[in-house]
Formats: sequence, C-alpha cells, structure tokens
Amino acid sequence: MAVRKEYIEDLEELKEKVLRMGELAKVAADNAIKALLQRDMELASKILKENSVIDDLEFEIENRCTRLIALQQPMAVDLRTIGTCMKIITDLDRISDLAGDIAEIVLQIADEPHVKPLIDIPRMSELSQGMISDCLNAFSEREIRMIEDFSERDNVIDALFDQVRRELMTIMIENPRGIRNASHLLFVALHLERIGDHACNIASRIIYMVTGEKRKLE
Repeated sequence: MAVRKEYIEDLEELKEKVLRMGELAKVAADNAIKALLQRDMELASKILKENSVIDDLEFEIENRCTRLIALQQPMAVDLRTIGTCMKIITDLDRISDLAGDIAEIVLQIADEPHVKPLIDIPRMSELSQGMISDCLNAFSEREIRMIEDFSERDNVIDALFDQVRRELMTIMIENPRGIRNASHLLFVALHLERIGDHACNIASRIIYMVTGEKRKLE
C-alpha cells in the first residue's frame, strides 16, 4: 500500500514538473514579444539566461519518466500519461528555444526603427499564447474540449504569417535599405508560426493521453 501511495505521489509530482516547464516556456515566449515591442534588451537577455532552467527541467522530467516506467511498470492511462509527458516536453523545449531565437533578434534590432507597424506579429503571439495556456489547462484537468479547435486556430496563425511574409517581402523589394530589419521581423513571425505548430503537437498528445485516440492537429 505504501508503495502504491509513493507511486501516485511520484506521478503527481511528474505532472507538476511538466506544468512548471510549460509555464516557463509560455512566459519566455510572451516576454520575447514584449521585449520586441518595447525594445527591451534587458528582458531579451533575461530570456536567454533563463533558458537553462527549462533545459534542466526537461532533463529531470525525462529521468523521472524513465524511472517510473522501469520501476512501476505502469499500464493503460498511467502509461499514456507518462508517455505524453516524455513527448510534450520536447515541444515545450522547442517553444522556449524559439523564444530565445526571438530574444536574439531583439538584441540585434532593438535600436532600429521597424519597417512596418507591428500589428499582426503581436496578434500571432496572442493566439499562440492562448493555445499554450489551453494546453496546460487541458493537461492539468484532463479535459480536451478547450483544445479540439486547435486546427482552426493554427490556420489563423498561418494566415497571419502569410500576410506578414507578403508585406515584408514587398518592403524588401521596394526598399533595399529595409532588408535587414524586414528579414529579422520575418524570422520573428516564422518562429511564432512554429510555436503554434508545437502547441498543436502538444494538444494531439494530450488528446491521446485522455482518450487513447490518436488525432493529428495541424
């Protein structure tokens, strides 16, 4: 009985670690766009410094998952939960890496005037942030209703990215002196589009965790 109690506690602690990693990744992605909008080089530097905390959490979670599988031989829902944890932390790590990539861009262009008003990029960030939040809530509550529309939301992000790309390409053609800034902003938009894709990957894994159904959201 004591062994079972310890196992349940370990499983709950594992889920808490994943949620902690998810929250850190979400904050990093949110702060990266704040740093861009506010030209905040200090905040951008902070994002890069704190990436190591997320990397350490990923390694710790992997070890916890491996140990639980090896020692407890979980089955059914518990096995799907542990497997989901192992999968989604890869996407969470990529989200934090993409946030770091945006922070690097901020450090390079913070003192430059932007070639266009930043309207669609913040909208892409807002949508992707909402998706990450819903993923974390769905994982915590084992409730998939809030993530079942991710394909539609991701389509909106993709459409915004296409619009930003077209506008920036036009600017680069018409104003060669704006190529450097425009190309950096294009990469920011691309990174946000990829964050949306990673949120869809996480949502697909959570649906499998809860229902046992493999459903690709993209």
